[in-house]
Amino acid sequence: MSNQPSLSRRSLLAGAATSAMGAGLAVAGGSSAAAAKPPAATPGARAGNFLTVADGTVIHYKDWGSGQPVVFSHGWPLQGDAWEDQMFFLASHGYRVIAHDRRGHGLSSQPWNGNDMDHYADDLAALINHLDLKNAVLVGHSTGGGEIAHYVGRHGSKRVAKMVLVGAVPPQMVKSPTNPGGLPMEVFDGIRKGVVEDRSQFFMDLTLPFYGYNHPGAKVSQGVRDTFWAQGMQCGIKNAYDCIKQFSEVDYTPDLKKIDVPVLVVHGSDDQIVPIDG
Repeated sequence: MSNQPSLSRRSLLAGAATSAMGAGLAVAGGSSAAAAKPPAATPGARAGNFLTVADGTVIHYKDWGSGQPVVFSHGWPLQGDAWEDQMFFLASHGYRVIAHDRRGHGLSSQPWNGNDMDHYADDLAALINHLDLKNAVLVGHSTGGGEIAHYVGRHGSKRVAKMVLVGAVPPQMVKSPTNPGGLPMEVFDGIRKGVVEDRSQFFMDLTLPFYGYNHPGAKVSQGVRDTFWAQGMQCGIKNAYDCIKQFSEVDYTPDLKKIDVPVLVVHGSDDQIVPIDG
């Protein structure tokens, strides 16, 4: 049992913000008609809007507009398209906007191994370095908030001007000795169960608390629910399953302490997915 004083999500995030002033099938020709062996992946290689990182995983990303770069990291189990409204607005108002699909999500490849926060942060670093982004604003929602915090924890802030944490998972979601107000492990075991047994229905049901559609009088958009479901179903089942541990159990306190740029924390008091007092 640690003797370290416990800190709520609200107090620790506020402290971090304050201290920083203020996420075709190729077929060989010839008689054998054997499938051609694809070229070996080269770390750092890029083709179109895809980046191959060190372990061969291919990361898909969008890169729109010009101006100061704003880099978006999405929540679970979504993809870069979850940010399309914000990206459209900012790119239309003089910013360069970039959003990637986390490994295993969206159009990125679905590796069996490496579905952990270290790899997520390193993938983000590889993208930022290859695009040679400077003075960037990092915006992370939910799991994406953990990703951008861990990025700074592992790679520093030399390319970062500011950060925005939106309904973000740091410092930690699960109940622990240093996070006594966190959610019990049974909550996350239930999420794992839902993903394994019927992730299609689970993702559709998740849209109700995610968007607050379970409140009386809420204006429900079936289109928004269907979009969430479609993005969730593009995430590989193994990748979705592994990511649950990353957004629930990782303690981001050491990363938050390394943040030395201004941080804006946006977190709703009625957040049903990542409760602020957890």
